[in-house]
Amino acid sequence: MESSYTVADFYEKKFNSRNYLETYYLNHFSQPAIDKLLSFALEKLVKTFSSGPKFRTLLEIGCGPCLHLSLCASEHVEEIVLSDFLSNNRQEIELWLKNDPGAFDWSPITKAVCELEGNRGKWAEKEKKLRDSIKQVVKCDVHQSNPLDPVELEPVDCVMTSYCLEVACKDKAAYHTTLRNVTSLLKPGGVLIMIGVLNETFYMINDQKFPCVTFDQAFLEQTLTEVGYEIEQLEIALNPNKSVDTLADFDASFFLVARKK
Repeated sequence: MESSYTVADFYEKKFNSRNYLETYYLNHFSQPAIDKLLSFALEKLVKTFSSGPKFRTLLEIGCGPCLHLSLCASEHVEEIVLSDFLSNNRQEIELWLKNDPGAFDWSPITKAVCELEGNRGKWAEKEKKLRDSIKQVVKCDVHQSNPLDPVELEPVDCVMTSYCLEVACKDKAAYHTTLRNVTSLLKPGGVLIMIGVLNETFYMINDQKFPCVTFDQAFLEQTLTEVGYEIEQLEIALNPNKSVDTLADFDASFFLVARKK
């Protein structure tokens, strides 16, 4: 994979959005490693949004075909823009927004989020609120200086991203550059919420392997500082299943909140 275009081309050819959803989100409760990873993210997101200020605008970078991050944010944000590179991922989101019968069913995870928020039984209202909050679903290429080009957005209050940059980049230099590109979409004093993995070399969808750029906590912290952030929260959850996990080989997952200087 010699360039960012090779990474993009590889994903265009090999990434199946529905297979990804069925692998990581359909039966997550029956898969301990995935359930632990997802539960960690949902718990930290709900706590962060419920204890912090409300945002007027939030942009999710590299949402994939997924809505769980936005479900956690929906009660605390006025307007949400979702973005992803792959058209198939964006189409999955659009199906859900239109209540299409063929859309992926997010209700089990919506109910889990409601449970964490103490609003058991209000999952249908939450999904309606999210549909009302999402204003755009746009293409995103983190290797561009304006990742949303040709769309021009006013700098947003919050940028959120999960398991995106590490799979979009071929090396650490590219990771540094893409994080800087993403940061340009955030207003000064705005908040970055990032979920990712440390020391991962691959993840699987069925029998297809997808490579990742490998980095540790020290590199992550240094890169954020160099790009212009002050880290406010960084929590690490070790992967106790690494030796037996066939879906991915990460050492730990992380949840990070940082503020743009």
